[in-house]
Amino acid sequence: MSKVRVKICGITRREDALAAVDAGTDAIGLVFYPKSPRSVTLSQAEVITHTLPPFVSTVALFVDAAPDLVNQVLNVLPIDCLQFHGNETSTQCALYGRPYYRALRMGPGCDPGSFLQNYSGSNALLLDAYNDKVQGGSGETFDWSRIPKDLGKPLILAGGLGIHNVADAITQVQPYAVDVSSGVESSKGIKDHRKIMDFMKEVERVR
Repeated sequence: MSKVRVKICGITRREDALAAVDAGTDAIGLVFYPKSPRSVTLSQAEVITHTLPPFVSTVALFVDAAPDLVNQVLNVLPIDCLQFHGNETSTQCALYGRPYYRALRMGPGCDPGSFLQNYSGSNALLLDAYNDKVQGGSGETFDWSRIPKDLGKPLILAGGLGIHNVADAITQVQPYAVDVSSGVESSKGIKDHRKIMDFMKEVERVR
């Protein structure tokens, strides 16, 4: 199995981003969705991104955002990749000329393979747990056996991952990357630096 990458999402503070980097994360995620408790403003995001060292990717997450907001973020911040977590079409995702990937919440009857057929330009597919109250960061898992063996795109596994189960998730699913948010928090939007370190140790143990 090739090295599994790690993204720590929902970063809202500079010190949390630096703790994630120090622990060895590959990417951080910034949420630009006002309804999320982990949402950041442009000024917050500027402080976070401008202190990151080289070779750590910055992902901007949007949920059915107006193009003006996405463009504003891209004009101000050094964003490497876009994550679309709503009902965006492939045309909407491709508007910005940046690498992007789509998220799919694994509700009843979801078929990741069929979903991906509509997003040939997506660099990867992120699979998350379905919760009708929130768009992500619910802390819930889903049945990993529902994931097809060969999606034809890199798989990013999210949804309820934490210190207690990330090693099992990697062993069972063998994803390209894992994405964690609530699993390394002390409260919503505030990361626990010890949990980040322990999460990374669990990843290193099996990757």
